[in-house]
Amino acid sequence: MVQKVAIYCRVSTIDQSCERQERDLLAYSKKAGYEVVGVWKEIGSGTKNNRIERKRIISLAQAREIDTILVTELTRWGRSTLDLIHTLQDLAQWDVSLIASTGTQFDLATPQGKMIASIMASLAEFERDLVRERVRSGLAAAKARGKQLGRRLGQRVKSDHYAPRVLQMVDDGYSYRKIAEKLNLSKTTVNDIVKRHRQSVKNLEKTSCEAEESTQSVFQP
Repeated sequence: MVQKVAIYCRVSTIDQSCERQERDLLAYSKKAGYEVVGVWKEIGSGTKNNRIERKRIISLAQAREIDTILVTELTRWGRSTLDLIHTLQDLAQWDVSLIASTGTQFDLATPQGKMIASIMASLAEFERDLVRERVRSGLAAAKARGKQLGRRLGQRVKSDHYAPRVLQMVDDGYSYRKIAEKLNLSKTTVNDIVKRHRQSVKNLEKTSCEAEESTQSVFQP
């Protein structure tokens, strides 16, 4: 059965070219008898997460429209060791291989590829355990220092920040929908800000009336 291959080429800067990678990988595919479904080329640092072409190939892999991803080196694909581990783990679940023409082959059709998949899965689980442990340790240390964690009761960071502008626009006659559009807020958030403000005013007026009645009763002859 002929394997369907997606070729991925990446360079770091605009003054570089993917031409050599594409040429070498097409030659490699022809020699191996692969069916090339497409060539995806990208310019961007290896550490960047906004690699659109790589995401497209991952989508093809998830949809099981390809059998193999072909790169010249694993560094062309992975953003970091952890990213490589996680993506290889995902590819293993979809039965998609990752082959570097000049280096390591993560080919699930071979015993070596299956062994690497197992090792990668173990490393990913180990890393998740380490992260959970660091988070728990950090939270415990913060609590021991008396630091209050999480959002404080009644605190609404975003709505409190926009409240003055929202209330001013309401006074100026803007509709809730128009305010939401101009400030990039949801209509619900605008409504909540106005409602809380009106409730606080009502509570203040009630408190003032009670205080006034109390004063009158004290001084009443």
